[in-house]
Amino acid sequence: MVPQRIVIIGASGFAREVRWLLEEINRSRDTFRFLGYVVSDLARLGEHDSHGDILGDYEWLERHCDEVDAIAIGIGTPAARLTVSSDLLRTFPTLECPALVHPTVRLDNHSSRIGQGVLLCAGTIGTVNIHLEDFSLVNLACTLGHECSIGRGTVLNPTVNISGGVRLDPGVLVGTGAQVLQYLTVGTGATVGAGSVVTKNVEPGVTVIGIPAKPLQRH
Repeated sequence: MVPQRIVIIGASGFAREVRWLLEEINRSRDTFRFLGYVVSDLARLGEHDSHGDILGDYEWLERHCDEVDAIAIGIGTPAARLTVSSDLLRTFPTLECPALVHPTVRLDNHSSRIGQGVLLCAGTIGTVNIHLEDFSLVNLACTLGHECSIGRGTVLNPTVNISGGVRLDPGVLVGTGAQVLQYLTVGTGATVGAGSVVTKNVEPGVTVIGIPAKPLQRH
């Protein structure tokens, strides 16, 4: 099989982690050829962004689209993943958005569904009947219980525990080390703070923090 020529959208620290993910996948089988990073605005590159291997902006991608087979979104915030994925699918419909699964990930592939553009990072363990919708991101060392559903563009930061039967709607952010107890729903665009334990359903757009997690009071 000829390796897919792939670019990573974004140039932040997480984009570099996605490049590492590609390298780890290639250790088992030569699947991808990393071409470089593409960003929406070159003028907005910051001190923590990669400055090497930058190919250009979206105009570069338009000019060189026939030299690229696939794209991966190296952005770790739900709203941006949703916006960028929609823009790229509309502008570059011929490019693939493969799911990237680290070789150490364990889940039941026979009963689980993994959408396009999904990122499953190192050390994640899932069980059965898991549904990962398009462009969702599961970061390092998370656990996913039976029948859980991770919505489009939703992001789980490292070491999150999602219990069985949980539904995370699109665009949810679950902070590092947080836990969502079984059969609960976290609504669209909600945020669960780092280290929190969710014991009740979370309404759309609400931020919850603490043990047990409660809505953040804004003053």
